[in-house]
Amino acid sequence: MLTLRALTRTYPNGVNALGGIDLTIGDGEIVVVVGGSGCGKSTLLRLIAGLDRPSSGSIILDERPITEPHPAVGVIFQEPRLLPWLSVADNIGFGLGDLPRPERQERIERALHRIGLPDYGRHWPRELSGGQAQRVAIARALVTQPKVLLLDEPFSALDAFTRASLQDALLALWAAQTPTLLLVTHDVQEAVTLADRIIVMQPRPGRIFAEIPVKLPRPRDRLSDDFFRIERKVLRALDGSLNRDTDRNRKQNTTDAATAAAMWW
Repeated sequence: MLTLRALTRTYPNGVNALGGIDLTIGDGEIVVVVGGSGCGKSTLLRLIAGLDRPSSGSIILDERPITEPHPAVGVIFQEPRLLPWLSVADNIGFGLGDLPRPERQERIERALHRIGLPDYGRHWPRELSGGQAQRVAIARALVTQPKVLLLDEPFSALDAFTRASLQDALLALWAAQTPTLLLVTHDVQEAVTLADRIIVMQPRPGRIFAEIPVKLPRPRDRLSDDFFRIERKVLRALDGSLNRDTDRNRKQNTTDAATAAAMWW
């Protein structure tokens, strides 16, 4: 179980990126975070990955605090970040150096089949399309069998058809190992396709505005009425979070103007 307790992050320049996040994610749960720019989505992932330190609060995985990069937590970024001097197979097996060679090869071959690239082990990253490269990045992250996998808009640079294909591939890989997934996206349809629960963030500072459960069977029909119903619910929550931020800015501007007028007179 992954638990965030009163998590905050203020950067040295004074930007308050996160303003107290309390969240519990169960084992094997898929949670998707959506929200406008500046609501702290990527900051949240960096803290959980141990790539940054919170200003206050704690991150607990199975009753143990995370304060630095942890072998039980994998990360997939927007770009595949494959090592160009290694073959596809060696990229996937990069984190398996401590395993005996036969077990390492077995895991790599199994991962290649699961991502639909069984004959690509000897290829080089430069020979892959964008979608294929991201498949390899997903396989590399999951082949080490992490308890938690963090994904920061991993499909944002891809066309709609490739995105849908990779969403299905991710779910197939997840079903084989059932790690906890925490994914950040701007795509509401993607959120409804993947999530057991959707977290809508509110900016300045980043806070949780709404939690929306997605109780739809998998695989999900993206054209069904139930799918559209949840999609609209998420869009309304996003609109509400942004309007609340606008109202807060308007009130602050009014207060600032009144203070300035009082000082002038």
